[in-house]
Amino acid sequence: MKYLALAAALCTATPALAADKMTLLLDWFVNPNHGPIIIAEERGYFAEAGLEVEVIAPADPSAPPKLVAAGQGDLAVSYQAQTHLQVHEGLPLLRVGTLIATPLNCLLVLADGPIQSPADLKGGKIGFSVAGVEEALLRAVLGKYGVAFEDVDLVNVNFSLSPALMSGQVDAVIGAYRNFELNQMEIEGIAGNCIYIEEEGVPPHDELIYVAHAETMDRDKITRFLGAVEKATQYIVNHPDAAWEIFSGTAPELNDRLNSMAWEDTLPRFALRPAALDEGRYARFEAFLLESGLIDSLNPVADIAVDVTAQ
Repeated sequence: MKYLALAAALCTATPALAADKMTLLLDWFVNPNHGPIIIAEERGYFAEAGLEVEVIAPADPSAPPKLVAAGQGDLAVSYQAQTHLQVHEGLPLLRVGTLIATPLNCLLVLADGPIQSPADLKGGKIGFSVAGVEEALLRAVLGKYGVAFEDVDLVNVNFSLSPALMSGQVDAVIGAYRNFELNQMEIEGIAGNCIYIEEEGVPPHDELIYVAHAETMDRDKITRFLGAVEKATQYIVNHPDAAWEIFSGTAPELNDRLNSMAWEDTLPRFALRPAALDEGRYARFEAFLLESGLIDSLNPVADIAVDVTAQ
């Protein structure tokens, strides 16, 4: 009995192991795209993995990958298309996981407007927010219909994509998300039509990915992180209504009609296997960027993306 009592005392006196801290920089303010991250936190999956994850929404949406490259964050939510270009620019970044496994970007037009096909955009105005990859996407979509890139007028509307379209400032916008801007227009009583870029000449690709520093990343912590968000994704798929209640309950501004509609539209797009890597998908998109003239050489997939769980 004395030995049992001593053993119990030793167990009681042993402090709990401290969780490993991680910093995750989001691409934007918290929204349904980040569902698995928020559910992993709220359901305790990060804690079960021995992680304490600090989730930070950026003041500048373009900054997170650069901050990770500078060693000021463990992970950033970024974009596959952007990551290809940033690796060519010399940033030490690697895709280590996938959050949204399909494109969200679309060429958005008014449902009852004069643009019923990309062919109708010749001589028209197209709004955009971020220069670079959008040019390659437009070239591919327009080229399929015989419209030269020089035959359209690009207008920087900052992040007012749907307002610019609804007000008639532009004839179409590129960079609009099918799970957000399209729903935003519906709420405003104006029907929109998404022309899906992956059906119009743009290779299928991941929209949102996790990127880490290529040289200093902690593979063990990232592996545990991805395991937690995979578990959260399974919970979301199995219990979408309960998961929405948890997600929308974390902040008052999330519990509105737009986010509810976006949540439903985003569910089938979450990566069910966040760590899994489709090397062919990354190789094809790299080749697409080369053909589009945005890069002047091909990087091997291993320089762009990795499966951190592979031995």
